[in-house]
Amino acid sequence: MTVLLHPAYFPNVAHFVAMLQADEILFEACDNYQKQTYRNRTTIFDANGSLDLNVPVVYSQKNRQQYKDVKIFNVEPWQQQHLKSLESAYRTSPFFEYYIDDLLPVFTEEFTNIMTLNMSCLELIFECLQLPFNYKLTNNFEIEPEHVMDARRLINCRKEIKQNFNAYAQVFDKNHNFLSNLSILDLLFNEGPATELYLKKQILQTK
Repeated sequence: MTVLLHPAYFPNVAHFVAMLQADEILFEACDNYQKQTYRNRTTIFDANGSLDLNVPVVYSQKNRQQYKDVKIFNVEPWQQQHLKSLESAYRTSPFFEYYIDDLLPVFTEEFTNIMTLNMSCLELIFECLQLPFNYKLTNNFEIEPEHVMDARRLINCRKEIKQNFNAYAQVFDKNHNFLSNLSILDLLFNEGPATELYLKKQILQTK
């Protein structure tokens, strides 16, 4: 089975369930950029509950741009802010110190466009999981592609598909209920090497 996905910024658990349970990963590279999606957003779990981390981009709704052409607004110190938020949320998690150095390039190197950043995030996560990152990119946009599992809807924030994933220990779960389908970083920092097995056991909803 081939799964078709949009590259996202430190994608949520659902994206990784889809990727690890597929035979082949196909990333959409020919779509128009849309605001308020996980293309430039990820959600983590801090002391107050869920927290969105947004990458600022240069984009105008009037002039449609392809996703791969959208630039990051690097005037804002978003990388420093995101790193501080992760440290605040996960420094007491079991595997934060184990993985954070491997992820630092996302927060120390300058990226010019959002798709390049997101592909780098994906590559680093696969390295942390010690898994090969093999994928293909689309050559054209198809509304209803054939012979693939179309999971592109997982990128939506406003109309997010509810996922009933198994609970795992989270840093602030004593103060809040379990929060499902957060950024892959939440699962990685809390479950470490058990992340791969967890992902392969989950049942994904795509509709």
